[in-house]
Amino acid sequence: MVEAVSEATVGRGRPRQLWSLTPAGNQTFPDGHAELTATILTTLVAQLGTPALDAVISAREADTLKRYREQVDAPDIQSRVRQLAAIRTSEGYMADSWQEADGSLLLVENHCPICAAAGVCAGFCRSELDTFRAVLGAKVEREEHILLGARRCAYRITPL
Repeated sequence: MVEAVSEATVGRGRPRQLWSLTPAGNQTFPDGHAELTATILTTLVAQLGTPALDAVISAREADTLKRYREQVDAPDIQSRVRQLAAIRTSEGYMADSWQEADGSLLLVENHCPICAAAGVCAGFCRSELDTFRAVLGAKVEREEHILLGARRCAYRITPL
């Protein structure tokens, strides 16, 4: 939880010990990121209107779509879904994918690092769904949604 670093002193005496929290130690303290995010989005809408928030979401969607298209390049849908799951995991979504008995694919996200933002504006979730459809070139339907009380977000994917 804490770690020490020795620092040589000027002159005589023992080295000084400088103590600091480790990343695990920092996690034991309250984190205001979610509240800050929600407040910023609410203030943005109050001060600049809904079109301003829509512009922010659209810009994020365009950036995400560009990046995902560069990274998801497999020729078959199953491999593309696996690539997307790997990207989403690296972004903190704890994603996984597999093929169902009916041949459809399931993309599951067990964590949502943007939940605070999505709770204030469902446009973030809509944007992600649109991005998945564009990147995968497939029919993508959300079957489970954390914001609606599910334990995860799950997407059924079928080729067009």
